[in-house]
Amino acid sequence: MKIIVPMAGRGSRLRPHSLTVPKPLIPIAGKPIVQRLVEDIAKVAGQKIEEVAFITKKEFEAEETLIAIADNLGAKASIYYQETPLGTGHAIMCAKESLSGPCVVAYADTLFKADFELDPNADAVIWTKQVDQPEAYGVVKLNAKNEITELVEKPEEFVSDQAVIGIYYFKEGLELKASLQKVLDAKLMHGGEYQINDGIKDLMTQGKIFKTGTVSEWMDCGNKKVAVETNTRVLNFLHQEQEEDLIDSTVKIENSEIIHPCFIGKNVTLINAKIGPNVSIGANCTLTNVVIDTSLIQNETEIKNATLTDSMIGNKVKYDGKFTSVSIGDYSILE
Repeated sequence: MKIIVPMAGRGSRLRPHSLTVPKPLIPIAGKPIVQRLVEDIAKVAGQKIEEVAFITKKEFEAEETLIAIADNLGAKASIYYQETPLGTGHAIMCAKESLSGPCVVAYADTLFKADFELDPNADAVIWTKQVDQPEAYGVVKLNAKNEITELVEKPEEFVSDQAVIGIYYFKEGLELKASLQKVLDAKLMHGGEYQINDGIKDLMTQGKIFKTGTVSEWMDCGNKKVAVETNTRVLNFLHQEQEEDLIDSTVKIENSEIIHPCFIGKNVTLINAKIGPNVSIGANCTLTNVVIDTSLIQNETEIKNATLTDSMIGNKVKYDGKFTSVSIGDYSILE
């Protein structure tokens, strides 16, 4: 199986944190968003992942990290570039050389939890989440056999409560490739962009059977607020499941307290600190005289004399202050 990951968007809603780091590489509970995404897909897919194709921008300079993510799955990494933002359909077709055989297409700003098996009788699966306000989402319309017959964007009247989360399985990637090529050839655009939905609609007109795969958790990472919330939720899942060692053995603790769940990376120093719950701290950080909860701190950052909550702080930051809720990008200094 192959995983196709469009991730060339600028992540403008997550600025300043996405100014120097592509949004999919921002860590959630110690791992880049895109790494958690492909690892979770691999668990659900139940098949060996042979290749992970990333569609990115050259300016992101993320190739080394992306290759390592694929290597960790025992998969080949393929890197493609989308230099012009022409939509999801166009992005997927930038990786058309990898569109063959069983494929999962997944947008790199979503995390999920799921416990279902891919239906072997389906030509494709659209992953969905039951929501309370379906009128705010794109949803699927189902027939009596629970097959998807239509995609409806923000329905004014009730269609279903199954919202599309942006992860799709295709039994044969060549079929998706052919349908998206039709979309590009016909210049079928919405708001100046080519959309995957038009390729899916073409497959439906061919009689392809689409089923749903319903996830139990759907977590967004689109802006600072929801990224901090997602970090909290993932930390709690990992703490309950005890699948990962969340506190690195190199952490130096002096007169400090850690309230779980927390992730603390390599070579972190805590002095007179109270950390947690729901805090992620990247590698090589030093925190002195601080009280921090429900926050996400990246790498090589120094914080002192601070009480923080619901905060997100980038890489190589120096912060000394009394603010209580902050969003600080890379290389910022507040003293």
